Amino acid sequence: MTKLGIIGSGAIGAAIARLAVAAGHEVLLANSRGPESLAELVGELGAGARAGEAAEAATFGELVVVAVPLTAYEALPVEALAGRTVLSTGNYYPSRDGRIEVLDTGAMTTAEYEESLLPGAVLVKAFNNIVAHHIPALARPAEAPDRSGLAVAGDDVDAKRAVCALIDTLGFDPVDAGSLAESWRFEPESGAYTTIYVADPELFARDWLADPGAPLPAQRLRELLAASHRPDVAGRAF
Repeated sequence: MTKLGIIGSGAIGAAIARLAVAAGHEVLLANSRGPESLAELVGELGAGARAGEAAEAATFGELVVVAVPLTAYEALPVEALAGRTVLSTGNYYPSRDGRIEVLDTGAMTTAEYEESLLPGAVLVKAFNNIVAHHIPALARPAEAPDRSGLAVAGDDVDAKRAVCALIDTLGFDPVDAGSLAESWRFEPESGAYTTIYVADPELFARDWLADPGAPLPAQRLRELLAASHRPDVAGRAF
């Protein structure tokens, strides 16, 4: 059992929390609105979950999931996260985050930029290339023949190993996608982004929440990552 802090209770954070509790992990959830706002979600998750402040989540366990927009990074408990392994699930969307020059120019990937905002933390990137409702829909037991791969990028070997071990317990085969500098391979518009887990592309285009998702074998994900292209981040408008 792993103690897992999760900062951010939106669709991605909640999906990871559900899988973590189901796998027997102990979860402490936090968001910007305070523990009281999490009462319903924690009640749904059961005895394996509780709510707290962001600083509590940062120091609660071996890993900390940060599932918040880039605009919310300034409110993170930076000092509490120093020295921690942080699993970041985020992406850069200029329409939401505003224009960020180092990302538009390609000087940094989103993951590298996020790590620069959290001095002392060790960042690993995962869960940013799959839509939230596909996470529980595609999770499978370890030996299931239709298990999906999930990309993981990071610079620290031990931190990446810890995140991969967690992802395995959550129902996915972790696929090493390289360093943080290579994490563009599964950023938006890269060729290894959300549509690779889609069952019906036309349905997804019309109503993405209606798509049930389709398993993506780890080997196929490796092929997609290898063939991925670096997106035109400056041209990203959505």
